[in-house]
Amino acid sequence: GGTPRHRQARLGRGGPAMSTPMIIMVVLVGVLGLIVAILGYRLWNLRQGGTAAILRDLPATAGHGWRHGVVRYRGGEAEFYRLSSLRWWPDRRLSRRGLEIIARRTPRGNEFDIMTDAIVILELGDSASDRPDRGRGYEMALDRGALTAFLSWLESRPSPRARRRSA
Repeated sequence: GGTPRHRQARLGRGGPAMSTPMIIMVVLVGVLGLIVAILGYRLWNLRQGGTAAILRDLPATAGHGWRHGVVRYRGGEAEFYRLSSLRWWPDRRLSRRGLEIIARRTPRGNEFDIMTDAIVILELGDSASDRPDRGRGYEMALDRGALTAFLSWLESRPSPRARRRSA
């Protein structure tokens, strides 16, 4: 019912329209929800176990570049998850096949700000030929228990001679 003008006015309304501030608010709440979900997943992932470690890429200067995280051993790889990262995947993957210990030392200088004298720092070289970050160097700081776990994992790899025979 009613005149065509009244019908057109009713059809044009279609319910209350959302204002620009309301749209912005909905988008912001959605983005915030997504960030909380990602942080929750990362925290859950880090709590699934692993060995506490501090890692940095080489070359590095003085006490800079250290990142706290968790190392998980998965077959032939050690996966490092930074505590402050939002990535769904590991921040670094160290291949047992190409990994070698170059040097061992204790913390020095301002490294004592984040480490104790009970920490051992290993300088590592990763020369796995099938990795894009081949030839990369790292330093990994571990306490005595974590060092034992890391060395056991590293030393359990097949010997180079056994790898040549199977090839």
